[in-house]
Amino acid sequence: MAQPQTLLLMLFGDFVLDRGVSVFSGSVIDVCARLGVSEHAARSTLTRMVNRDLLQRRRAGRRMYFGLTERSTAILRDGRTRIWETGAVNDRCDGTWTLLSFSLPESWQRQRHDLRSQLAWAGFGPIQGGLWIAPGEVDAQQIVGELGLEAHARVFHARAGALTDIGALVRDAYDLDGLARNYAEFLARWDGPPPLTDPLAARLSLIAEWLHAIRRDPRLPVEHLPAEWPAVRAQKVFRELETASLAPARAIAAGLLDVI
Repeated sequence: MAQPQTLLLMLFGDFVLDRGVSVFSGSVIDVCARLGVSEHAARSTLTRMVNRDLLQRRRAGRRMYFGLTERSTAILRDGRTRIWETGAVNDRCDGTWTLLSFSLPESWQRQRHDLRSQLAWAGFGPIQGGLWIAPGEVDAQQIVGELGLEAHARVFHARAGALTDIGALVRDAYDLDGLARNYAEFLARWDGPPPLTDPLAARLSLIAEWLHAIRRDPRLPVEHLPAEWPAVRAQKVFRELETASLAPARAIAAGLLDVI
């Protein structure tokens, strides 16, 4: 089960993003009740999200409403791209790889940590030392630029030579067992009898758990992955359930959410 903050982000991403509206706190609490989250936990989560610049308060009379911030809008748009546009299965790779090499002073531990975190989020895996690789053409220059590390990194776009065993390289650079385990856990919960009968609660949980499964997936070329890669089945299950849940969940949300 996803954490309350993640579920609320899914709520705002599904029914508030790009609408320019705020949601009454009582409506949010009603949705949380459908998800098995107590009123106290819901209110605490809303407060934490405001403190983390994920939500902003807006008072109207005696009522408190919550809307998205620039930060949460960017996070949700990125998630939307990963879920509905990019997908989890890379079956159209043209053989191009992005290589990034960097060399940072030993004392720059924070900068090294930040760079590695950003690279992992962007789909990179370490080959050796300061050399990382990602499938396709990734805008790695933007990553190092935002961290102020342009003078310490080099970016290349290349294709593997005939002597390079891409399958072995992928196994060395990425935690394939961990990636597969995320999809296996998703399938164990959703590929069968529905774990939740409430359409709105089921939809928010489904999207939250799918995002958890794909968020660290670098979308490696499927031809270089083990046979029966679980992302293929998991993506099919997700898309079928997401499509089926859309209309009933929206009907419930329309009657439940008080927005301004």
